[in-house]
Amino acid sequence: MARFDLTGKVALVAGASRGIGEAIAHGLAEQGAHVICTSRKPVDCAKVADDIKAKGGSASFAELHLGELDHHDRVLAEIEKDHGRLDILINNGATNPHFGPAHSCTEAAYDKTFEVNTRGPYFLTSKAYPMLKRDGGGSVVNVASIDGLQPTEARVVYGMTKAALIAMTQGMAKEYSDDRKGQGVRVNALLPGPVDTKLASALKNAPGVDKYLDMTMAIKRFAQPDEMVGAVLFMVSDEASFYTGQCTIVDGGATL
Repeated sequence: MARFDLTGKVALVAGASRGIGEAIAHGLAEQGAHVICTSRKPVDCAKVADDIKAKGGSASFAELHLGELDHHDRVLAEIEKDHGRLDILINNGATNPHFGPAHSCTEAAYDKTFEVNTRGPYFLTSKAYPMLKRDGGGSVVNVASIDGLQPTEARVVYGMTKAALIAMTQGMAKEYSDDRKGQGVRVNALLPGPVDTKLASALKNAPGVDKYLDMTMAIKRFAQPDEMVGAVLFMVSDEASFYTGQCTIVDGGATL
């Protein structure tokens, strides 16, 4: 794993209190990064940070609600003060308050989904960019979804936000990755398929889900959060130095 060594790197993980974000936080720490675990529930993030430290890693925590832009400013200022650098940004926080027909989604649910899933990552990345590029270039991974490529019933708005996140990934990669200009910030996306998380519980418990898995998946089950970590470690490591603007699909064959 020396090729994926992250010793000396500082990583900010949004949505690190559980699920995919928690698994990514542990994976980054295992490779030597100092991980700042954030979410809107700092008590839960503190538990993740404590668990990382108990296993010999380096971690801290902070409250960060992706939809609250003043949280972005505060957390980034704390990182500048405490560490003087930021090398890795994982935009993982997401929400899906509406699971059902598109025509029944309320304006409040629509706005909330875009606020957290698209607006939050956009502005957090924009605000973090100066620090990310300063020490020779950093890496951003946006946790999107295969719903951004193949919209599905009952999750239309969620899929719309993830499609926007994919477009953001590709656009920012073109703007920020040119190391000749002293930028060198690579921006990629992780596109999970069905993962056994709280966010996906509505899908997992939906009638006919077994039939869906049989008809759609090559690996006919939900993934575990840990199964997303390897792809992220590649994208943020020096092994991916020529890898930017890409959608790394980890979906058990759902999009074949």
